[in-house]
Amino acid sequence: MQDGIDDNGWGCAYRSFQTIWSWFILNGYTEKPVPTHREIQQTLVDIGDKQAKFVGSRQWIGSTEISFVLNELLKKTVLFSFPELECRFIATNSGAEVVERARELQRHFETVGTPVMIGGNMLAHTILGVDFNENSGETKFLILDPHYTGSEDIKTIVSKGWCAWKPSTFWSTAHFYNMVLPQPPSNAI
Repeated sequence: MQDGIDDNGWGCAYRSFQTIWSWFILNGYTEKPVPTHREIQQTLVDIGDKQAKFVGSRQWIGSTEISFVLNELLKKTVLFSFPELECRFIATNSGAEVVERARELQRHFETVGTPVMIGGNMLAHTILGVDFNENSGETKFLILDPHYTGSEDIKTIVSKGWCAWKPSTFWSTAHFYNMVLPQPPSNAI
């Protein structure tokens, strides 16, 4: 349970969305508080993506839904009129292809910086960075694992590996993955 919500088994993509939204707050794009699971669900109903029974359910969301909600809620930000948010998507057939896209992800973090939601193998994670060693080819991914439950103690989160550099073997070669890379407009602020 986190923030009074028992989302075990269904809430990881919602939490990844909330991390991405926090990035938009910290970078001055919005002052709107981080949306709750219910607010995320209601937004999807309001835009016609989901039926009314979706609100309050334990149904998963994915990269497409995350882009829909980001776009809709950022348009309503109180700081300025936010143009439509562009999101890039990367689809891979396996974890090996995630690793093959490491340089592309590294460029994203160097030029844009938004966290990346990645979903696959019935799980969602948040990629915060990529370390690609040009000499050895070794690739590591800085992962914030939204499956963490416990106190909001950064020492525990880091020491127990809930936010840590993960090797390329972290991604299953037997599963596909979809990523959403939010692209805030450079002229928005």
